[in-house]
Amino acid sequence: MSADCWKWPVNSEVWDAVVVGAGPAGLMAARTAAEGGLRVLLLDAQPGAGGQIWRGAAAGQKGTAGDLLRDVAAHPGITVLSGAEVMAAETRERAHTLTVTTAAGLRQIHAERVILATGANERFLPFDGWTLPGVVGAGGLQAMSKGGLNVRGKRVVVAGSGPLLLAVAAGLRQKGARVLAVAEQAGLTGVAAFGMAAARLPGKSREASALAAGLLGVPYWADCAVVRASGQNQLQSVTLRRGRREIRLDCDYLAVGFGLVPETRVAALLGCALDNTGAVRVNVWQATSIQGVYAAGEVCGIGGVDGALLEGFVAGCAASGQIERLRDAPRRADLQRRFQRVLERSFALRPERLHTPLPATIVCRCEDVRHGELRGFAGWTAAKLQTRCGMGVCQGRVCGPACETLYGWRFEGARAPLVPLPLAQLLDEPTTLSPP
Repeated sequence: MSADCWKWPVNSEVWDAVVVGAGPAGLMAARTAAEGGLRVLLLDAQPGAGGQIWRGAAAGQKGTAGDLLRDVAAHPGITVLSGAEVMAAETRERAHTLTVTTAAGLRQIHAERVILATGANERFLPFDGWTLPGVVGAGGLQAMSKGGLNVRGKRVVVAGSGPLLLAVAAGLRQKGARVLAVAEQAGLTGVAAFGMAAARLPGKSREASALAAGLLGVPYWADCAVVRASGQNQLQSVTLRRGRREIRLDCDYLAVGFGLVPETRVAALLGCALDNTGAVRVNVWQATSIQGVYAAGEVCGIGGVDGALLEGFVAGCAASGQIERLRDAPRRADLQRRFQRVLERSFALRPERLHTPLPATIVCRCEDVRHGELRGFAGWTAAKLQTRCGMGVCQGRVCGPACETLYGWRFEGARAPLVPLPLAQLLDEPTTLSPP
C-alpha cells in the first residue's frame, strides 16, 4: 500500500520542529531546538517522558534526568504530547507529515524539521521454553519493576548479551530481588575490552564502580548462554551452558535480552537511509539522508545515555541553526563513536555459542510460527507468504531481528500503519482506508 493511501481526514497542525521520542536524546534535542527559537512538539508513546533509561524519573530531582525533564516541562516553546504513536509518515519535498494516534483520536502533524529519537528495541532470540510465563525481556522486567511490580525475594537469572544486563541486575537487586547470576554470551576478552574503553570516558569509571558495588556477590559468567527454560505452565528453572558445562538454576524470572536493535521504522517511512548495521545513517550534524530530518540516540547506533545526550544536543543545534554552539561537538562525538565501536565488537553475537532452537520452538509469537517451518525459506517474502511470519501485531519487531540472526534475513517491515489502529478511530474516519 502506498503512502498516498494514508491521507487521513484528521486534525492538521503545523510546527517548526517535531521530536519523536522523549528519552534522553529526544529531551535534549527538544530543549536545544527550543533554545534556538523553534516551536517544538515532543511526541512519545509512553504516558510520561524519560524513555526506558529514565523511566519513573521526576522533573527537578537531583541529576541530569531531573534537570532535563524540568527544563522541557517549563520551556514555553515546547509542547509535550504523551501517549502518542506515529502510525504513518511521509516526506514531500521539504515538508514532513506524521500521522499520530492518541487517546483523543488521530492528529496529522506537519513540520519542516523532524528529529527522530525513537531509541531501540530489545533483541530476543528464541530458545526452548522462551514463551513460558516468567521469561521476559531484560529491559521489560526492568520497566515492570520500575512501574510497581514487586520483585522482592524473587529469584532472577539475567542472561543474554550487553552492558544492559548489568544495569538490569543491579536495579532488580536494589528492589529486593535475589539475582542468582548474570550470564553473558560474550567472552572475557570482549568484556574486558569494553571495560577498558568505558574507563576512558568521563564518569564511566564511577558508574562502573557503582554497578560493581550493587552486584557484589552476584556471579557474572562470561561465555555463558541460555540452553532452555523449563516449567509446567510457568517458569521453574533455566539451563545455561558455561563453556562445556551445563548449569541448572531454579528461578522465578528469567530476564533475557541479546542487545538492542535501533527502532528505525519511522525513519524508513520518511525515506532515511540506513547503514550496514541497520541504524539510521547520519553525518556529523546528525542530519539524515532526507533534508530536514535529523536523528539522535540509539536509532543511530547503540552507544549509551551519554552518547544519546550529545547527539540530541547536536541535532537540536543543527535543526535550529545554532552552529556556533557545536565547536567542541566533533571531538566529543569522536570519543563516543570509538566507544560505540568497541561496544559493538565486544558484545557481538557469536552463533557458535548460542543454542539452536528445536524445530517445535516458536519464532514468531504473534502468528505462532515455529523454527521448523521457517528454516527452509530463503528470505522474508517467501516466509510471509507461506507462514505469515512477521505479519502479526508487532509487525516483526520481535521476530525480525531473531530471524536475521537465525537465518540471515534482513527484515524491512516498515509500512503504514506502524501500530494497530483503534476501531473507534476507523469508525470516526470512514474514508481512512480509501485511496484518494
